[in-house]
Amino acid sequence: MLPARKVQDIPEETVRVAKASFPKGNRYIMFRDEMGVIYHAAACADLFVWRGQPAESPGFLAMVTILQFAEGLTDRQAAEAVGSRIDWKYVLGLELTAPAIAHASLSKFRQRLIEGGQEQLLLDAMLNHLKARGWLKGVRRQRTDSTHVLAAIRDMNRLEFLGETLRAALNDLASLAPDWLLEQVSADWFGVYGPRFENYRLPQERTEREALQVRIGQDGYHLLDVVYSQTAPGWLRELPSLQVLRQVWIQQYYQENDTVHIRTQKKFGLPPNRLMIPSPYDPEARNRTKRDTNWTGYTLHLTETCEAQHPNLITDCQTTPATVADGQLTEAIHQALERKGLLPDEHLVDTRYVDAELLLSSRGTYAVDLIGPVPPNPSWQLKDEQAYDLSWFAIDWDNQRVTCPQGKHSTRWQLRQTPEGTPMIDVKFRQPTVPPVLRALGVPEARAAALEV
Repeated sequence: MLPARKVQDIPEETVRVAKASFPKGNRYIMFRDEMGVIYHAAACADLFVWRGQPAESPGFLAMVTILQFAEGLTDRQAAEAVGSRIDWKYVLGLELTAPAIAHASLSKFRQRLIEGGQEQLLLDAMLNHLKARGWLKGVRRQRTDSTHVLAAIRDMNRLEFLGETLRAALNDLASLAPDWLLEQVSADWFGVYGPRFENYRLPQERTEREALQVRIGQDGYHLLDVVYSQTAPGWLRELPSLQVLRQVWIQQYYQENDTVHIRTQKKFGLPPNRLMIPSPYDPEARNRTKRDTNWTGYTLHLTETCEAQHPNLITDCQTTPATVADGQLTEAIHQALERKGLLPDEHLVDTRYVDAELLLSSRGTYAVDLIGPVPPNPSWQLKDEQAYDLSWFAIDWDNQRVTCPQGKHSTRWQLRQTPEGTPMIDVKFRQPTVPPVLRALGVPEARAAALEV
């Protein structure tokens, strides 16, 4: 390990050479002159490595990470730039003779951030620094939008996915409990589950592929049975890969009288997309289609200032699985901004972050005007001239009764959930009373709560 470095005042020789090399300045020199030192040791104390020889300072690595992101560099390229770039040395406060850093220290630093749940620490430290310098004073308006983030996983067909899920669990068991595993499996398992399934010569015939799917399912059930038996070491059940295997087998297979079936939407059913695991190596990622974009991974929600007289500065960052609706983040974003003391007077968003309940709660709870287009009415009744849409009906929430445009009252009010888990209210009228198109009126429960207010 290298001796610990500190982000400090810029050495005189580094200043002299940098100013001579860039007489008109460049963005990094301007950045350091304007911002000074952002990450001090005290702010990053939780990210220090407490064992072994002195390592790189977390504040130093945080600044290298920012410079790396600004240029889209790999870890190795960023590590070399620390030793070769004069403007980087200026920002980092290094001597001209300071060597490059070990590129592995950057990935280990990011890993410590994630494992320690400190993803927000660096952003919060940056915001505190900007507040202290007066850059966030008088910010009345902010905006939020989302973008997609691809998971670092390989696209697999269903057969590859099932085989790789079982293979990942077997690999962990082979590393941690090899003697126990040898007693539980037959010799042919090593030929089937040894190589990665992306390199496996999968059968071309449909019947053979279906037979292999069933074989993988049977082997997976066998492994789960022995792992969860009373004779197996209890700690095996805590392995993440075994827990993923169990979840995937529930989602993908159905066992009936010791016969294994592969699930389809028509036969035995499939779970909603928001629960479907796409890869054993990233079980939190989800697949989603938004307008013309389909991706597997996550959604990143970014909030930034948007004042005419100030630079746009990111004030909050939230990452969720791709299938989490944008509207579920509106409240969380307001809570985060309130904690930072950065709540705006006006919060600009698109349609997906707005509904009637959020418009009211944002104003009442946080004194924030949520500004954005209200979602359009998607009902088929609005498009049919022979039907009435929801706006034609009077809803009595206290008495759980709906009155139709003809003055007739509903006879049934029932709570239920859609297959995707969305709460709904079913309202029905007597058949002779209203036209057939009005016999069932589905009202989202969240919308109902908003209308009640």
